[in-house]
Amino acid sequence: MIVSVHLADLSRRSALRLTRTRLDPSTAHGVRYAEITVAAPLSGRLLPRPNLGRVGLIASWDDEPALDAFLAAHPLAEQLAHGWYVRLLPTRVFGSWPQLPGLPATEVPMGDAEPVAVLTLGRLKLSQTLRFLRASAAAEGLAVREPALLASTGLARPPGLVATFSLWRCTSAMRAYARGERNPEHLSAIQAHAVRPFHHASAFVRFRPYAAAGEWDGRNPLAAAQPEALGIAEG
Repeated sequence: MIVSVHLADLSRRSALRLTRTRLDPSTAHGVRYAEITVAAPLSGRLLPRPNLGRVGLIASWDDEPALDAFLAAHPLAEQLAHGWYVRLLPTRVFGSWPQLPGLPATEVPMGDAEPVAVLTLGRLKLSQTLRFLRASAAAEGLAVREPALLASTGLARPPGLVATFSLWRCTSAMRAYARGERNPEHLSAIQAHAVRPFHHASAFVRFRPYAAAGEWDGRNPLAAAQPEALGIAEG
């Protein structure tokens, strides 16, 4: 199983229309899970400010040929083609996400110097929205100040799905952030969720990014992280 994350900027009308749809497995052979989302920059603000023209796709696939076939011929891939996407191998998961089968049952080791991607997923309890926003704002504000953070975005599909996707220059820096080694905001958010969960279901998934193409805000962020070790194609 592999995962892909895609981002593309469209007109607001096209983006709104697209986020009202779903990727139908009958038209995309080998897709296991897919969410089409709106995007919002991570910022530390209590209320996220969505980029109403930016669309995200989180998807998992049986194998490389399934993703290749989607990219080559599917109408959704055509709409996202001028954006950016990355191919990911899952290496560790905290929590569970039943809709995303095939996540590793045991940790796949990653070297401290390897670039790493992180996807957080949650099905928000509406009664916990304010607590969640406060905890997330503090954690996000810390993340965007981290020098090792290459790129990040919030992703959502109202009313329930909230997610973040981030790329880090190295695994050691991501771990230090997650563990609160220099600042406790992210660890505090984890502890608050453990005491009284924000979500009906949630997962923190770590990935090895191994190929990327296109541009995200005018660049391919993985080009700054050991490009010779990745299958990076210029978009």
